[in-house]
Amino acid sequence: MIHSLLYIEPGSGSYILQVVIAAVMGAGFVVKTYWWRFKNFFYRKKNDDETQEDNPVK
Repeated sequence: MIHSLLYIEPGSGSYILQVVIAAVMGAGFVVKTYWWRFKNFFYRKKNDDETQEDNPVK
């Protein structure tokens, strides 16, 4: 006969909660990082030469 123990003590439950929260936060960070990379890939900045011509420094 196989017995299964389904009791989760408070310390283990707290640890599992921390792991779940860390996984969600880590996934959010990864998505944010790749979103910025994807967005910056298609975004074009003005050349530095053009901005220097508009505002000459004396």
